Amino acid sequence: MSGAPAAIEDMPQGTHGGTLGDWLSGAAGRLQAAGIDSARLDARLLASFVLGWNPARVLAHPEHAPGGGEWSRLQSLLARRANREPLAVIIGKREFWGLDFAVTADTLVPRPESETLIEAALAVPGCQEGDRDADLNVIDLGTGSGCLLLALLSERPNARGLGVDLSAAALKVAAGNAAALGLEGRAEFRQSDWGRGLDGTEGRFDLILANPPYIADDEFAALEPEVSRFEPRLALSGGPDGMACYRALAPQIGPLLAPGGGAFIETGAAQAGAVSALFEENGLAVTSIHADLCGRPRVVEAQQV
Repeated sequence: MSGAPAAIEDMPQGTHGGTLGDWLSGAAGRLQAAGIDSARLDARLLASFVLGWNPARVLAHPEHAPGGGEWSRLQSLLARRANREPLAVIIGKREFWGLDFAVTADTLVPRPESETLIEAALAVPGCQEGDRDADLNVIDLGTGSGCLLLALLSERPNARGLGVDLSAAALKVAAGNAAALGLEGRAEFRQSDWGRGLDGTEGRFDLILANPPYIADDEFAALEPEVSRFEPRLALSGGPDGMACYRALAPQIGPLLAPGGGAFIETGAAQAGAVSALFEENGLAVTSIHADLCGRPRVVEAQQV
């Protein structure tokens, strides 16, 4: 007489005792016990990644019996996710603006709320739908995976851009993403501490994009483990009050902006007012504050006075 399938965490590596449906059920329970709200979805996406199937096929074939190698890999990746490693890092990619971006432990995982910045930048005169062919010069300060710069370039075929980052490892990921998206001919990447060290040969920029680190030091303890334990501190830490990077950026924006150009800077949910005041102190005119889909102030838009 056969008993119920063993709990997924109790199955030895390289063996299995059930179907894909068994694994999905056990994996969802394990992830839920680890405090992951999206447990069922994450289990399905892990299975999709390992099997090379789309998620709908995973749901449609619970009777499938994974092979020993598949089962071993399913268990291995499940253990990583149960340890709260970000799903995007485990499977190596994250969708942003309808595009797939490679992500690693060296880059911030692209967030849906950052799409607010792209929407705002595409709405300014000279970059609107009727100006799709405009010859724009764009810079992304703190480019990380390159998602902001490359998303914008994907919408404007004659735009070109420069992504800068202090992390050489992040720049390697960004350059790989540009190549994968067919944008390497219009995107350049360079190591720099924000705009410092740019020699002026790039000219001024019609659009400045940035998503600076804005987590205050005393806020790290309250972050989800996926963020506090696995994402690069360099891409998160904004110093004691979360404003250190904005202070570094504020005096650099004006000299980098072309006449009539615009800067679009992402902020934390409670920082838009302070960032706006800082920009105005540095000779910029804040023209708009854009809210994300949850209604939180998310992007400060500024121009030269």
